[in-house]
Amino acid sequence: MLKGKKMLAVLLSAVLLIAMLPAAAFADADTLTITDPYAAVDWNAVSAYKTGLHSHTNASDGDQTLRQSLQRHLEAGFDIVAISDHGTVNYSWSEPNPDPLIHGFLHAIGRNEGELDYLGTEGVFENGTAYTVETDAYGDDYLIADGRRILRVPFAIEQNAVSVNAHVNSWFTDYHDNSVTIYEDAVRGVDSHGGVCVINHPGEYTKARYELHSADAYNPANPAYRYYINKYATLIDRYDACIGIDMNSKGDNRTRFDRILWDTLLTRFSAGGETVLGIASSDAHQLSVIDTGFTLLLMPELSSAAMREALENGRFFAASHCLGNYEELCEIAAALKAFYGENETYRSVSAAADEMAERIEGIETGRYDADESIGATWSSLDGDGRFAAASFPQVHGITVDDAENTVSFDAENALIVRMISNGRQIAVQPAQGAVFDLDDCADALGDYVRFEIFGEGGMVYTQAYLLNAAERRAEGKTPVTDGLYLNLGFLDFLFAEFHKLFAVLRRSFAARL
Repeated sequence: MLKGKKMLAVLLSAVLLIAMLPAAAFADADTLTITDPYAAVDWNAVSAYKTGLHSHTNASDGDQTLRQSLQRHLEAGFDIVAISDHGTVNYSWSEPNPDPLIHGFLHAIGRNEGELDYLGTEGVFENGTAYTVETDAYGDDYLIADGRRILRVPFAIEQNAVSVNAHVNSWFTDYHDNSVTIYEDAVRGVDSHGGVCVINHPGEYTKARYELHSADAYNPANPAYRYYINKYATLIDRYDACIGIDMNSKGDNRTRFDRILWDTLLTRFSAGGETVLGIASSDAHQLSVIDTGFTLLLMPELSSAAMREALENGRFFAASHCLGNYEELCEIAAALKAFYGENETYRSVSAAADEMAERIEGIETGRYDADESIGATWSSLDGDGRFAAASFPQVHGITVDDAENTVSFDAENALIVRMISNGRQIAVQPAQGAVFDLDDCADALGDYVRFEIFGEGGMVYTQAYLLNAAERRAEGKTPVTDGLYLNLGFLDFLFAEFHKLFAVLRRSFAARL
């Protein structure tokens, strides 16, 4: 296995080699058309609202009360918050509204503690900040404190409370089913009731979180992963309410390979001129997790109507303070070293990659338990989950030049921008003045590109820019599955369980050799 520094050296060489290749070495792309997911965004008229789409309290299995959660969200600069407790539709921040079955059962088995603590219409947080809770003429609820407003997302819930991690977050519809349910039950129900939903942390369900290497995660040569890729593709294709997946959440340890799944789905859907959206969230069950991942909604105003429109149309960025993928960190570190030298951010990213390399080697050689995940990430948060870096990347504008086939960035507090297509980094530039000429990368392009903006404070992910989408749609419906999908319902989680078991046995056996 390549150690961290050796991998960095290899990737650095690749970055420099690509930078030195002449433009003539690449194919011409004069016929390229680029679909800008942000074409309808007036960058001078919108704000990037920091949004928590997935968080828990002790109304289900969170450690914190609602009051404690909202105080931390306020301190962390959130503008929009969804309290999405398991099987519990959120109707209010003023008065308790737990689901008696979910709250009672979890309390009985020790999964939550303490009294429910809602806000009323006014009060004071533990840190001394006074607040009010108000409802506007359109029915939107706001927490007003410290000169700011936080919008409550209506009807937020994590569906499929009685399942094996087949979790779906939904908003904007008063729907839930707390019987024994599967992915399709939840997505179908949300769709039929007019809501919006995403598939939560798929790596938790598929057990991809226990893989050690990117090459193994969501590899379609593995029948289990092939099945799950087809499963998720079918759900997103079949139900308009399901806009995509959560691909970076809760510190990214369990979702570190879910960008591979996202790119796999994007490759399939973009072949037919369609897209799959990616969000990031915290899935916070503890206060220290609240600021790990979030979504930046590009909206002209802070309202639930504007929020829904932004979500459904992909006018947002996913964002995270944490990154847990070894290969991604190696590529980022190589670019940082090439463009800025061995600065502090390079050293922190490189150190995280080296720690992951050591963990991987330890699991493979038997120094750590064979069933452990890597359990190491890069983070710009301190030990209490508070933002510790000086700044976070901000995107003030992205411009597509159809005539020149370029995408340019106006970003602040950013160091590099990476361009991804078909799951591979095909170009990387310093963020200041970044302009990507797709003609120069024609040989490496698939039917989409997406961008990742990295800075000292974390990562911002754009949605996909589809290439020749109208032409692809005119060619007719493209299958998003390869045929290997028969809904096995509640039992299909066994694929992942058996796959994880075999992987653990294989590691244990190899370590003894």
